[in-house]
Formats: sequence, structure tokens, C-alpha cells
Amino acid sequence: MSKGKVLLVGSNATKIEVQGGFGPTGNYLNETVVPVMALIAAGYEIVYATPTGEKSHIDEASDSVVHFGGDKAAYDRAKEFWAKDPAVNKVKTLKSVVDAGLDEYLAVFVPGGQAPIVDLMQDGDMRKVLNHFREHAKPTALLCHGPIALVAAMPHAQEFRAALIAGDDAKAKALAKGWPYAGYEMTIFSASEEKWVENDILHAKMYFNPPQALTDAGGNVKTTKVDFEPNVVIDRELITGQNPRSDHPIAEKLVEALDRSLKKGSSRPKSTEART
Repeated sequence: MSKGKVLLVGSNATKIEVQGGFGPTGNYLNETVVPVMALIAAGYEIVYATPTGEKSHIDEASDSVVHFGGDKAAYDRAKEFWAKDPAVNKVKTLKSVVDAGLDEYLAVFVPGGQAPIVDLMQDGDMRKVLNHFREHAKPTALLCHGPIALVAAMPHAQEFRAALIAGDDAKAKALAKGWPYAGYEMTIFSASEEKWVENDILHAKMYFNPPQALTDAGGNVKTTKVDFEPNVVIDRELITGQNPRSDHPIAEKLVEALDRSLKKGSSRPKSTEART
């Protein structure tokens, strides 16, 4: 018997703006599947939604045993799960989930890959989801580039994103006024980690990096000094993971938060920073 429902919100982006054109993007395989499999193993039911109601595209850069610690069996299980498991193959539109009501969901999880920078960061239904989970103190977990979706909670998310692309930090900061996550401790894919993606995958520079965006929004961003060191930051209901190697740690912290909320009827953990 299910302990309750967790909302999985994926991106539909396949291309991302870079200086000089566009680069390939998508959600990361391990960042999506590892936490989802952990949630299911812990007794939670997954409801999967995206802006268009289509299944997320998996970024080719993530389709590798490297992101599973070289464990081919784990990689093969993840590929099989993504291809065939009903939990990630019955996709709803985010709007339909919002319109049907969010009270039945215990938590929300947003995986990374750069794709959320394109759509979720400025999605109106994502804003409604985030505001519901924050106002009801329900666990809100986002991984790697996923935390950029938190921008959607601000009143002028589209204009804020446009200001970042234009390189106008002052305007972005002004537009961020009223962001409900201002002052929260959080993490996201670091600027130095982003350089690796720019050099080896995109072969182009981004218009802005994720820590810059969340800092301009008013977040208290904490990233590791060592690139790709697992890092999870928890502040109140918000649970953020920094990079692909934070997939297992954020899954563990999300399951702990859910189990704790079921036992205590509260999901507001104290602000902590957890590294493994």
C-alpha cells in the first residue's frame, strides 16, 4: 500500500540558448531515475508531469555508466526503468495536475540537466506548484540544475530570466522582489562545474550560470569548493542537491523528510547542510 503521492516534474526542453545559438539539453538520466526508484522502494507513489504532458528528453551526456559510478548493472536497471516502468511512462500535463488540486501530494521533486533553465524556470504552473508546497511546508526537492525552477515562484519570472540573458543583473535583482525563497539556503550546479559543460558538451558559453541566477533572486547559495563533490542543502521544506553525484544523497534526504512528515505531521526540517 502506497504511503502517498510524490509529484515528479520534468522538463520538455531539448535545446538551450547559448551565446551564438543553441545547444542540446534534456533531463539527466541518473538525476531522474535514482531518486524516483528510491522513492518507490520506500513506498511512495510517483505522479509524473511536464509542461506539455510529453515525456522528458534524456540528455545524451547523461546516458552513460559514468553517472552510475561505473556500475553497469545499475545503469542497465536505470535504462530499463526509464524505458518501461509505468511511473515514468504515464505523463500528465503540469496544468492538469494543478487544476486537479495539489493537496494529495506529499512532496515535489524536480530533476536536473540544464533543461529546467529553458521551461520550468519561467512556467506559470510551476509557480503554482512551488507556492503550494512552500505554503503547506511540504518537502520540495530539486537536483543539480533543477533548483533553477525555483525562479518560477517569483511574480516576474519570465522578465527575470530575460534580464539574466541580457546581462542586466541590476534589473534581474529588481524583478526578483517578492520571491518567496529569498533568504533560503540552497545549492545548485556550480559555476565551475558549468564550465565543464560549456567546454565539453555545449562547446559554447551560457548567458548566465545557475548560482548567479539564484543569488540575484535572493537565495543564499552554497556550493562545494571541489567540483562534483556530492552536496545537499536543506532549509525548512526546501531540499536541494548540487550536481549529478548528489542523486543518491538527495534521494535519501527526501525519503527521510517524507517519512518524518508522516510520523510528525510536519515537514519543516531545520536548516542544515549535508555532504557525503
